[in-house]
Amino acid sequence: MSHSVPAASVPEGTVIGVDSYAVGNNGDYFAVGRTCRHLRADLAGGSIDADGCLVCPWHGAKYDVGTGQMVRGPQGVFAKIPGLGAGFKALTRLIPLKRGTIERRGADLEID
Repeated sequence: MSHSVPAASVPEGTVIGVDSYAVGNNGDYFAVGRTCRHLRADLAGGSIDADGCLVCPWHGAKYDVGTGQMVRGPQGVFAKIPGLGAGFKALTRLIPLKRGTIERRGADLEID
């Protein structure tokens, strides 16, 4: 099922929720599954860092939006738990965030 949103609702550097996707603009539009692998935070409330990665709003896990893989594990107190970050990064190599396709059609973005 596809969804349409105005491209203007996703200015560069922002992330919004569209159905089951976190849709963002890091210079390119992207759509990834919106549930963090760590504690299931809504990634639509996340941010985009200087590397163009999606950062979880709860504990700072960082995702490559092109692959859906976690490239940095949870931060804060969770970063002190031996092996936790490595375990989640390994999990997302096997089961990355789902990725949708985005096509710009006039002033809208079509997300599948």
